[in-house]
Amino acid sequence: MKFVCDICGWIYDENAGDPDNGIAPGTRFEDLPDDFECPLCGVGKDQFSEI
Repeated sequence: MKFVCDICGWIYDENAGDPDNGIAPGTRFEDLPDDFECPLCGVGKDQFSEI
């Protein structure tokens, strides 16, 4: 699944993860740490929508 930041449009793809920020490929969005922030604009997980 993919999730988009409602503020800046950055997309988190569960298949790709975010290796540049220490998140392994295959990491589900719900399994991201509670303090996860968008790497572009810094908002929290509650500002993301499933796409």
